[in-house]
Amino acid sequence: MRKSFRGLSALVRNQLKHDPLSGQYFVFVNRRKTQMKMLYFTATGYCLWAKRLEQGQFRVPLSASGQRALTLTDLQLLIDGIEVQKYRQFKRFRGV
Repeated sequence: MRKSFRGLSALVRNQLKHDPLSGQYFVFVNRRKTQMKMLYFTATGYCLWAKRLEQGQFRVPLSASGQRALTLTDLQLLIDGIEVQKYRQFKRFRGV
């Protein structure tokens, strides 16, 4: 996890084939799943957020391609250490 703004934005552009200036959040996790970096772009520039776990691992849900789209809720669960694949939201009754 040595890459910073330029390295991660190049990775997004060249390997993931996405535009790093789109405003989407791009999350990267190291092989040991103990460090996470999140890159995104705002109107004024790039933002880079990092978290290193002192104990345990991130429970990262991956597809065969190594990429996965996450909702904001899924991202919050991942950051908080909750396994996203086991999380399921039930439909709630809403009165008229």
